[in-house]
Amino acid sequence: MALKATNSDQRRLLTLQDVDTRIVRLQAKAKALPQTKRIDELDALLATLDRAVLERLGAHDDASAEVARIESDVQTVEARLARDRERLLVVKDAKTATATEHEIETLERRRSTLEDLELEAMQVQEDAAAALAAARAEVAQAREERDRLAAERAEVAAGLERELAEARAERADRVKAVPADLLALYDRQRERYGIGATLLQHRTSAASGVELNASEMHQIRQAAPDDVILDPNSSAILVRTEESGL
Repeated sequence: MALKATNSDQRRLLTLQDVDTRIVRLQAKAKALPQTKRIDELDALLATLDRAVLERLGAHDDASAEVARIESDVQTVEARLARDRERLLVVKDAKTATATEHEIETLERRRSTLEDLELEAMQVQEDAAAALAAARAEVAQAREERDRLAAERAEVAAGLERELAEARAERADRVKAVPADLLALYDRQRERYGIGATLLQHRTSAASGVELNASEMHQIRQAAPDDVILDPNSSAILVRTEESGL
């Protein structure tokens, strides 16, 4: 048996559909906030930059360790030089004095080599420190942008959630006036096809934008005002009003 409902009850479905359409649009906006894409890009960038910081931190630590090692070698050489010079002042044996002088010359050459190496190592350390600072600055800049966008997204999402809450409350209020069997059909068609009710306006379904043909219009004209009929194109409940062109 075909479902029947007063024309006024059927018209209520149009306002209900308006609310449901608004809810769907708000949900879609909440899922596709413009900040999300950039935040995802920044998350990927930050993962890469964090790895770069770790790599440059390791390079800086290695350079610092090399500087410290060379400085330690220089200190060792200088200590031996000081000891040999003191020894040379008191040594009496010519052979021992010659050997000590030779060792001092060797140590001085070694110290000169180490000092050159130390300068090179210090330059490497300085470059590594600059690279590390640059990497950390990139991380800070990217994280600042991400935090700003995240705050913006949270604010927009909160606003959309408020609108959604209002729309859902409005829907809950509107369904109270719709007969249960009519509401069940409306909800079923909406879940299946995306739209539960549509206005027949000047022989055209608002949902599909398709003008009904003569045969379809004839069947609609033959239907009683309380007959619930479906749009042949969108499968939504077709609501007839003074605008329908019947």
